[in-house]
Amino acid sequence: MTGRERGNRIGIQWKMYAILILFIVLIVGVLWFFQAQMMNYFYQMAKFTELELSAAAITTELDDREMLEEVMADHASEYYQDIWVYHITKDGDADLVADAKGTGELTIPFMTRKFSVFYDKAVANEGLYIAMVPMEQFHEDLELHIVQDNSGEPSAYPFFRGNSGRVCAVYVKIHQINGEQYMMIQSTELTPIRAMVSALKDLALWVGFILSVVALFIAWLMSRLITKPIVKMNEAAKSLAQGRYDANFYGKGYREINELADTLNYASRELAKTDRLQKELISNISHDLRTPLTMIKGYGEVMRDIPGENTSENIQIIIDETSRLSQLVNDMLDLSRIQAGTRKPEYSLFSLTETVRETLTRYERLVMQDGYRIEFIADADARVLADRGMILQVVYNLINNAVNYTGEDRFVSVRQELSSDRVRISITDTGEGIAEDQLAMIWERYYKVDKVHKRAAVGTGLGLSIVKGILELHHAAYGVQSRVGHGSVFWFELPTANADPEYLEADYEAEPNEPPSERDKTEKG
Repeated sequence: MTGRERGNRIGIQWKMYAILILFIVLIVGVLWFFQAQMMNYFYQMAKFTELELSAAAITTELDDREMLEEVMADHASEYYQDIWVYHITKDGDADLVADAKGTGELTIPFMTRKFSVFYDKAVANEGLYIAMVPMEQFHEDLELHIVQDNSGEPSAYPFFRGNSGRVCAVYVKIHQINGEQYMMIQSTELTPIRAMVSALKDLALWVGFILSVVALFIAWLMSRLITKPIVKMNEAAKSLAQGRYDANFYGKGYREINELADTLNYASRELAKTDRLQKELISNISHDLRTPLTMIKGYGEVMRDIPGENTSENIQIIIDETSRLSQLVNDMLDLSRIQAGTRKPEYSLFSLTETVRETLTRYERLVMQDGYRIEFIADADARVLADRGMILQVVYNLINNAVNYTGEDRFVSVRQELSSDRVRISITDTGEGIAEDQLAMIWERYYKVDKVHKRAAVGTGLGLSIVKGILELHHAAYGVQSRVGHGSVFWFELPTANADPEYLEADYEAEPNEPPSERDKTEKG
């Protein structure tokens, strides 16, 4: 057994387990990445965004001392910041305009000592300097130690990857207001989040475990709901394969499974119908084969055993039955070739009207001896581009059908109706008619409306199936109208060749097996 065959034998339940577990692993992995690996980055970006928003709000109030102090106090308290605003004089000195404390740290002495350092770095960095300074430097008079800043990239935020020690973010911005220069310094603590990250890792593991258990239960439940009707349909399909066409496919719960069940039930009904028709076909063919063979054998034995019975009449009966037997075999072969797709139309331009008249000459003996009346009504000559032999066979079989089922008056009417681009041939009988619910079935092989097989007066009983196959090969319209007690009308339509006959004949000579295109007909017509 190959790996692919083993894979195909895995059930829906285990495949759902695998898919859900992979999905959970993906979700937990994404959560772990963003929470454990990217948490520090998102935290620092959020703090820098707070500093930037506060700076923008405070800048708008630099002209109003009272409002400036109020806004600074609000932002210091809300965002846990220390804020200083200095006025830079023309001789380079700095006067403290206002300050606000939100951290509670004693950072003012530190800022006083390091003011010039931050000012020089901000001037050198396009007026904006962001640095991260260890918190212990706010309490000791040490040389300024910067763990990270935005030097060289004024528009970018620095990023500190350390998880140990307390770090303060210092945000320095120089403003020009009404010709005066101001410098704003903001500081806020970046709290170490190593413990939080560790907790989030543990949380991700627990979440993954719980979700895995839940996924297993969901996969089991869903697989039960899905596979239960499939298993039942599989058992019904096995019984169907064994010839029990009454198998019932039952689907419940899902639209796709219900549709599959409906399709399988339809297939079961169609197979039952096909099986029934096949049995009728075998029975009817056996009957039609046995009758001429019995008569040939009987008349042959009579002519052999009884002196004086070797007459031309007996010989003619044997010839007629042999012809009927040969016609039955030929019709079966024709029908098999049509249904197998090996018989293709060979298109030619011909008169459909004359073809119908030629077909009617075959019934002269039937008209003279048995009293049938076959009437042909045509108002004009209709030319078509089709396979003449096939269309002649269609007309012949439809007339045979009408002769076999016409009423006691033995009258059959053949009518041609010609329109601008189509010609319709209708064959009408005066028989008992066909019930509406059986009209679709009459085109099947050996289908009998009355279910009683009788020997046809002419033909073999396969005519309507051959008619259907030939007309569908020509993509022609066909049909039947019938009412019980009022006879039946069988009809078919073909496009007329209304273009220049000389052009159509030339076109046919160039491509004998293909009809001229509609575009060519339009251009030449």
